[in-house]
Amino acid sequence: MGGRPSSPLDKQQRQHLRGQVDTLMRNFLPCYRGQLAASILRQISRELGPQEPAGSQLLRSKKLPRVREHRGPLTQLRGHPPRWQPIFCVLRGDGRLEWFSHKEEYENGGHPLGSTALTGYTLLTSQREYLRLLDALCSDSLEDHTQEEPDSLLEVPVSFPLFLQHPFRRHLCFSAATREAQHAWRLALQGGIRLRGTVLQRSQAPAARAFLDAVRLYRQHQGHFGDDDVTLGSDAEVLTAVLMREQLPALRAQTLPGLRGSGRARAWAWTELLDAVHAAVLAGASAGLCAFQPEKDELLASLEKTIRPDVDQLLRQRARVAGRLRTDIRGPLESCLHREVDPQLPRVVQTLLRTMEASLEAVRTLLAQGMDRLSRRLRQSPSGTQLRREVYSFGEMPWDLALMQTCYREAERSHGRLGQLAAPFGFLGMQSLVFGAQDLAQQLMADAVATFLQLADQCLTMALNCDQAAQRLERVRGRVLKKFKSDGGLAQRRFIRGWGLCIFLPFVLSQLEPSCKKELPEFEGDVLAMGSQALTTEGIYEDVIRGCLLQRIDRELKKTLGANDVSCTLDGCLEVPWEQEGADEETEAEREGGTCPRQPGSGAQIQPLCPPPSRGTFRS
Repeated sequence: MGGRPSSPLDKQQRQHLRGQVDTLMRNFLPCYRGQLAASILRQISRELGPQEPAGSQLLRSKKLPRVREHRGPLTQLRGHPPRWQPIFCVLRGDGRLEWFSHKEEYENGGHPLGSTALTGYTLLTSQREYLRLLDALCSDSLEDHTQEEPDSLLEVPVSFPLFLQHPFRRHLCFSAATREAQHAWRLALQGGIRLRGTVLQRSQAPAARAFLDAVRLYRQHQGHFGDDDVTLGSDAEVLTAVLMREQLPALRAQTLPGLRGSGRARAWAWTELLDAVHAAVLAGASAGLCAFQPEKDELLASLEKTIRPDVDQLLRQRARVAGRLRTDIRGPLESCLHREVDPQLPRVVQTLLRTMEASLEAVRTLLAQGMDRLSRRLRQSPSGTQLRREVYSFGEMPWDLALMQTCYREAERSHGRLGQLAAPFGFLGMQSLVFGAQDLAQQLMADAVATFLQLADQCLTMALNCDQAAQRLERVRGRVLKKFKSDGGLAQRRFIRGWGLCIFLPFVLSQLEPSCKKELPEFEGDVLAMGSQALTTEGIYEDVIRGCLLQRIDRELKKTLGANDVSCTLDGCLEVPWEQEGADEETEAEREGGTCPRQPGSGAQIQPLCPPPSRGTFRS
């Protein structure tokens, strides 16, 4: 196929990219250091501040998010010129995709033909849709190459395609043998894409939150206001995406004219070049972050020691500066909120609310059905392997992509409507928002399943007959659904507050930039006098605006849901100055001890008539 350069990147290009990565790290790391300090102050203030009156009711699942390993034969479009070739594909539990020449190569531990982390990919199952996307990649330069060669790439219809498209990487084109196989791979790949994408968003560790805030601030300093999906992925992947977006216009202008080929062959060559650039930038960003890791560890330990003794004084000083700032910017801020935000806020809140209500109702339905199946199985065969198998299946529900698809689909339904509402505010992060709703549904399901299994195991004893055991299980079912309703309501409101801020905060900051930002230098002396890198004038300024936005979002929530329904939950979402979502949620590190579910042991004793399950049967 025409258009493939013999060497994607020459020495000069690689040196240029290394210089770009070095510049990025030099400009980004000061933001990161400052946000690490602010994050430690935030964490300590939450520990010492008032605790939520209505915390989580469900037990926290100790199982780490994962995807089930999926494997099977596919065909892949590869080679030069590209042609369809049989492969054996494996999706690992961490969301990494590998493909081998044949199944035996995989089973014998051979090296894969290729592999990729699924971060940032979009899955398409329509050949027509994919070809439109491919045709658009180099549409601005098609006129100069229309006579070079016929456009034969993917001209033969593909029955059950799986196209993985990435804005900065080589596209991956697979085909399944049957519609059923295509459906199974679609679910597995979508699960892997989401798992890889939300690794930082799921973590509430101070360093993860600091990194995301630092990326946002760095991009604001570059003139980019508005959330998008650039923060999907690991820290190195996020920085790579940031730099790729910055460099893409220049890269297109410099390299597209020199690519041979026409049409889709030219677009394919462009994705191969992008893939080489992406790999070089990712390697540089990974090396830069690894080099920073010892300093980061030392800085976090030092910040904890220096901030904790002075936290009360720091917070009082911060409150004084925030009060003065609030007075100075009140006029322009209220004018902006009244003119730009207030007209759209009700529709945004209502759409977010409907999205989560539908997702959580789907989770509740699946949860109730699963508990009912266990109750029926207990009456039918309380000591048999079928009950243990049913318990195992119940424990696997949160990770069953086919089962959870009904919940995930509800989150996807609002993509178009909410995207239209949020786009005027510069918010382009709809994929992140949908992933966040799906992660929340999965976590609540996992917590509810863990709670039911533990309560069931505690209340069922060998002294009970079958009817008594079933009655106790029914009571456990009621308790779990009640706890789920409480936690679901709390999570729903945190979701709305957090994503409401993501939509509106960058926009408001951009609108106030010309008028209010110039007022900040007069507060610089007071902030510097505090002698702590945990507090900055810019940070306090953003906290003031964030607090005003949260008040409006909460007020709209109360109007939408009714004061009685929402008051206790909003009281639980304490107005810590920096809080956006779920501050009390467990971090990834705290859940490291979680393992994949095991088959529960039996240990049941044979008793007359209808023996109850043994102790331990309901452990997962």
